[in-house]
Amino acid sequence: MHQRIHWAVLIGIFLLVNEACTKAPPEAHTVARIDRAGSSPVGTTQTILQKTFPLKASATFPFEIPAHAAQPHLHGIFESFVGQVHGESDDSANIDFLILNEEQQNESAGGRPSEVVFSVEASHNQAVNVDLPPSLNEPVKYYLVFRNGDRSKISSKVVEASFRVDF
Repeated sequence: MHQRIHWAVLIGIFLLVNEACTKAPPEAHTVARIDRAGSSPVGTTQTILQKTFPLKASATFPFEIPAHAAQPHLHGIFESFVGQVHGESDDSANIDFLILNEEQQNESAGGRPSEVVFSVEASHNQAVNVDLPPSLNEPVKYYLVFRNGDRSKISSKVVEASFRVDF
């Protein structure tokens, strides 16, 4: 009798294993790109510009907001000088500062007027604090643009800038 139970148990196990191996896989469920979870940059900081540079006409510095950044915040400061760093920094050192997204940058490079994310006109010393839109599932490219606002005569200016993004 003991041997019959043993065989019955073995046959039962065989049937269960066989059933498990021949079961159809569950249907694949597609997830919309916007609903996919990914690693979040929340709580991190990225330095995007820490530089002193000469400015004749314009200077552009690209940066990227990583995917899944819910509340990116750009902040920093710039100061411009006439001729050399820590030289004259008054209205004669004024420059324009812009933040552009990729589409706006392409329009601007093509010579077409464009809207901007943020702008400061005719300033030689400015603190900047800007909330940028969430990046969702794709990284988003932006550009810091410094322009010599003095169109009548392009005087050489020097810009000292420090910018970072908090996520």
